[in-house]
Amino acid sequence: MSFYCTPEQFEQLIESVKNAGYKLLGPKLRDQVIIYDELQSAKDLPIGWTDEQDPGRYRLKPRGDKAYFGYNLGPDSWKKFLFPSREKLYSLSKQNGKLSILQEAPAVEKMAFIGVRACEIQAIVVLDKVFNTKLAVYEQYQRRRESTFIMAVNCTTVVNTCFCASMQAGPHVRAGFDLSLTEVIDENRHYFLLQIGSKRGEEICEGMKMRPATEVERRLGAEHVERTVEQMIRKVDNAHVHDLLENSHDYKRWDEVATRCVNCANCTNACPTCFCSDTEDIVSLDGAHVDRWQSWESCFNLSHSYIHGGSVRNSAQSRYRQWLTHKFGTWWDQFGVSGCVGCGRCITWCPVGIDVTEELRELKREHDQKNR
Repeated sequence: MSFYCTPEQFEQLIESVKNAGYKLLGPKLRDQVIIYDELQSAKDLPIGWTDEQDPGRYRLKPRGDKAYFGYNLGPDSWKKFLFPSREKLYSLSKQNGKLSILQEAPAVEKMAFIGVRACEIQAIVVLDKVFNTKLAVYEQYQRRRESTFIMAVNCTTVVNTCFCASMQAGPHVRAGFDLSLTEVIDENRHYFLLQIGSKRGEEICEGMKMRPATEVERRLGAEHVERTVEQMIRKVDNAHVHDLLENSHDYKRWDEVATRCVNCANCTNACPTCFCSDTEDIVSLDGAHVDRWQSWESCFNLSHSYIHGGSVRNSAQSRYRQWLTHKFGTWWDQFGVSGCVGCGRCITWCPVGIDVTEELRELKREHDQKNR
């Protein structure tokens, strides 16, 4: 069931989440970009702003209305809160010839993610699979995940780098939320359609006098979301891309993209599902104490594939091929899902404007030419 929620009630809803002991985290305007940071209230949201995105280009501009969620995605993802870019894993000390291990257990902080899009929920689902495998469980991630409240928002705007529809990751939020909102603005009204997705979400809404939405209101909200699908200009042939990449090792397209890729790792830092990490041991001068730290790593770094004797992937060509093949291909073999959710961040934040959908399309063209 959908409920009719006014902007004033929405702000009360945010306050109720805060009063329930959750740290509010959500989109915020800073330095001409929308990032994810701590919020004090709904007033901190980028009200009245929207964005324009193209390969290698991001710009903000006023919308001319009071929309709370009238923009798309910035460079941040929720990954940075669940899987921090740097954290201490454990410490090891030696006293009187005996070793003792102190496992780092992060404080269980109740976090509320405000404004999570459908593709981002799918990205969290992907990370859940990565960090909870039969071979390894990332306990710090799990603790954070279990204490996270998700307030999702259906997309009613689209930018030129979106392709979530072809990845079956959006723009409509289907599951994985505590509360879900669709913001509706037309000439005469501004309201939200609210859906409750969990017991926690139901508890937050207790005491709020929201009436059920009418059929007309629900239909208008659905039209706002469906319009974004029609406006997406990029897509991926997701049904065939796995086999394509499996057989494209020697394709010439890899050489072409390597002449443009600067191996900056922007795409992996902005990606909501990239999970590669490195560890570093910091040892005291007397050798009696060591801290092990984990930090984000990227397969675009030469050090990522370093083993005894040198790096396995020395060329820009091999590193880009590794990333794209894993993201769209072998991720399926590992985790049963695609590593891409179609958010388009890697396209927007690539300084030279490399477009993954174009690269896949060109690889398919080369494949077809080889197999005529």
